[in-house]
Amino acid sequence: MTFSGYASLFGIADGAGDIVMPGAFRETIARRGRHGVRMLFQHDPARPLGVWTGMREDIRGLFVEGELCTSAACVRDIAALMAEGAIDGLSIGFKTVKAAHSRLTGLRQLFHVDLWEISLVTFPMLGSARVSSLGDARVKPAHDAT
Repeated sequence: MTFSGYASLFGIADGAGDIVMPGAFRETIARRGRHGVRMLFQHDPARPLGVWTGMREDIRGLFVEGELCTSAACVRDIAALMAEGAIDGLSIGFKTVKAAHSRLTGLRQLFHVDLWEISLVTFPMLGSARVSSLGDARVKPAHDAT
């Protein structure tokens, strides 16, 4: 089962008060490549789901394409939930390399992060970081992405 969506969007504050800036993932993608960034479920390193087949920064954010390893029974359950729109969140796991806090807003701008993993999650920290397509089909809406 293949899917795609935005794991992060630039210039939007998440629930933790972080704003990812354009270029933040550039070095990680160049150094690790898509194979060096793990695909997990709910940020649990004991629950890998598959592999990233594409990963790039564009004008909106970090766009990813992935393939679930549906030969594993536990992943088939997650794929079924994704197909019904019950799970559609994406969330990044990273180490901050370069950031700055705004005294005015209290928000942190992330200029360079070391991306370790991207998880499929029920509740993403950035509400608009979502799976947008499954194979050739669009995901059934199960949330208000505003």
